[in-house]
Amino acid sequence: MTKEISYSHKYIVASREDLIKALKNNLSKDRFEHCLRVESTAIELAQKYQLNWERAGIAGLLHDYAKEDSLETLKTYAHFPGFDEEWVNYGNAIWHGPLAAMKAVDEFGLHDLEIYYAIYKHTTGSIDWTNTAKLVFLADYMEPGRDFPGVDQARALTEQSLDLAVDYKIKQNLKHLIDKGQSIYPESLAVYNAWINKKGKSE
Repeated sequence: MTKEISYSHKYIVASREDLIKALKNNLSKDRFEHCLRVESTAIELAQKYQLNWERAGIAGLLHDYAKEDSLETLKTYAHFPGFDEEWVNYGNAIWHGPLAAMKAVDEFGLHDLEIYYAIYKHTTGSIDWTNTAKLVFLADYMEPGRDFPGVDQARALTEQSLDLAVDYKIKQNLKHLIDKGQSIYPESLAVYNAWINKKGKSE
């Protein structure tokens, strides 16, 4: 499927071929293949729910572009709006999302805010969710190469509703960190609180 994907320049200057080349040059083989699976899964989810597949695909493909970058690379983007100095205290697991989004603007001419924030927020979730952010958040978690306790439940929930699956993943993320005795990035807690408050008002 991925060989047949082509993106217009409506959202990004670079072609998909350009993006693929950059990913291959910057990521390990396993990480690159993960990005392709997330792209494909995000597109499939977008089509299932009649959402914008192109936004979903671009964001899915680029979501881990900075996953193997160094802290020194992150610091070169300190001038970007929204840069949080606290990122360095929570590790690459948090900051690779924001850095990938910033690099997508800088290197590929990304000019779509919905794609930007879907990449940016895929590590923490978002207080103000867009459809694209939900698609990438879930596709990253449940792409076919993932195999861990709970992933099949996430896939089943996604068949029912994006929001049911997002709810599950937000809670699983926090549970995972708590079980491992790791600190929780403040925005991740803010995302949980905002989600629960919104959910409570809608019930």
